[in-house]
Amino acid sequence: MADDDPFASPDERDVWDEPCDGFEAPDDVDRVTEVAAMMSVFAAQRVMRVDQLRRNALADAASYGGAVAAVVERSVRLELAAALRITEHAAAGLLGFAQALVHRYPAALDALGRAAITERHAEILVDLLDAVEPEVRERVTTTAVDLAVRLPVGAFRRQLRALLERERAASLAERHDWAVRHRRVIVEPADDGMAWLHAFLPAVEARAIQGRLTAIAKTLDRSVASGGDRDASAGEDARTMDQRRADVLGDLLIDGETAALPPEAAGVRATVMVTVPVLTLLDDDGAGAGPATADGVGPMSAERARELAAGADGWTRILTHPETGMVLSVGRDHYRPPPALRKLVRWRADRCMAPGCGIPASRCEIDHTVAWEHGGTTSLDNLAPLCKGHHTIKHHGGWQVEHVPDAGGALQWTSPNGRRYRVEPERPVPAFRPTARGTTPAPF
Repeated sequence: MADDDPFASPDERDVWDEPCDGFEAPDDVDRVTEVAAMMSVFAAQRVMRVDQLRRNALADAASYGGAVAAVVERSVRLELAAALRITEHAAAGLLGFAQALVHRYPAALDALGRAAITERHAEILVDLLDAVEPEVRERVTTTAVDLAVRLPVGAFRRQLRALLERERAASLAERHDWAVRHRRVIVEPADDGMAWLHAFLPAVEARAIQGRLTAIAKTLDRSVASGGDRDASAGEDARTMDQRRADVLGDLLIDGETAALPPEAAGVRATVMVTVPVLTLLDDDGAGAGPATADGVGPMSAERARELAAGADGWTRILTHPETGMVLSVGRDHYRPPPALRKLVRWRADRCMAPGCGIPASRCEIDHTVAWEHGGTTSLDNLAPLCKGHHTIKHHGGWQVEHVPDAGGALQWTSPNGRRYRVEPERPVPAFRPTARGTTPAPF
């Protein structure tokens, strides 16, 4: 144990510092993960005791008749809020969370008590499963708990949402139509003479709007650097990307035209990757076919997918077969991946391929896992999207990264401390290798 550990007595420090045969003293990461595991165990204990508090109070009130049940619930909420020094709103959330884990998701509670998942995993599971139909919840609960055990929080949330959408695909079109009827734009006042402009609209269009704002904002920065209209004494636009996006939004909506934009920004359009299972396009009612998905957005109805796949400009269509895939490579002939290969690499990963990162692949750099200068090839099994920060960490932070063989694009990250973290792509692409007779490639 380190000499400056505030939680260690002098005697404890001496014990930790002495080598023991067959025993390896914990390092700094071990100490953090140990406390994190304890927090999960304590969270499970708190959940059970909170629910026991509610049930005991209701049992004590049973002799007064069911009419007072609501009063008892409110009394418990108030007392819990006062005891924990939290708001009644937070206390109500804690009571509901405890009731859900104990009575509807005991497997998740067991995993939390074993520190197999974190409290945040459990909160996401409850929030998402409680929002769906009981029959769907019953079908997916076991799988949801398994996902929580295997995945970090961000990936778990995305994959559980995707699982629920697949299970609810039959009602997706109806639910989307209902939501579209409630589309709107509102203004929320903020401090310092500012306000929030909120637009509730279909996710595909929202993602395309954000993509176009980003594309135009990038061209404005390049325009200033090359002598554009904006004043920039340092030769570049001093505004941040968020500031430029906000300014572009105002220019487009208020002026209503793009004549004021530099030539390279005019006509810039976003590209949204839409993945459509071929059976969805061919099947009129979509029965037995998986839902289409938009990159970074999520599932959409078969009707919407057919509309986009019909040939609208600005959409990249990817038709997938449920049993086959492809492998592309340009070997050592070219350093820069061709456009089709870059699209496939991003489509396969969907997100930055660093542990726990949720930045969309469309905003990431395409990285050679084995560097080009070290003999790496420009091929699907040596390329992965990394956001700028994780790209820098990979090369300068002491981490080792390698593709897992025959794993459809999975990466294994090894930390400077020697810990290994495996990151799975969103859509694994089959790897092909020779059969035993060495004649015909077979998918693995």
